[in-house]
Amino acid sequence: MQNKQNDSLAEVGQTATDMPASPRPWWLGIAVILMGCVCLYATTTLPATAQYAAIGPGMFVTVAGAGLVLLGILLLVQISRGEQFAAQDTENATGDMPMDKPAFFTAVAATIVPALTMETLGLPITAMISFTLVARAFGSKKTIIDLITGAILGGLCWFLFSRLGLQLGGFLPVAGF
Repeated sequence: MQNKQNDSLAEVGQTATDMPASPRPWWLGIAVILMGCVCLYATTTLPATAQYAAIGPGMFVTVAGAGLVLLGILLLVQISRGEQFAAQDTENATGDMPMDKPAFFTAVAATIVPALTMETLGLPITAMISFTLVARAFGSKKTIIDLITGAILGGLCWFLFSRLGLQLGGFLPVAGF
């Protein structure tokens, strides 16, 4: 990464020492560690094993929390070594482009929908709505296809989870199923 940055600086006649020193984002590493600690704290109320399997819901949250703590520590090490955190170009965007706010808020809405609709509409319809919102956030214009795909995936997930003995509520509670 350093060579790439130095090469691009050489093209415009600058060196790495000419660039203004940016403040080190210590808060970012600390925030990641705190998120991991919240996950680890949450595992105190979740069982690590389940009656039907050796791995329970607490195991996944524990692994995620430990991973976040480890990644936060690694991030702090990188920051202490002076690693530069700058926007980088991607496949279809340059690093200096502003955030696509409508796409971001559409994706946020897709994460909120399940909390608001799962009990009343059921998994298939909730998955259909969330899938369509995420697809729209990524630029899909095929709303009907996205709705059908989300409904099929949600229905299939509900069926497979019910075959495993997990209760996800009714298939379509609003219709009495």
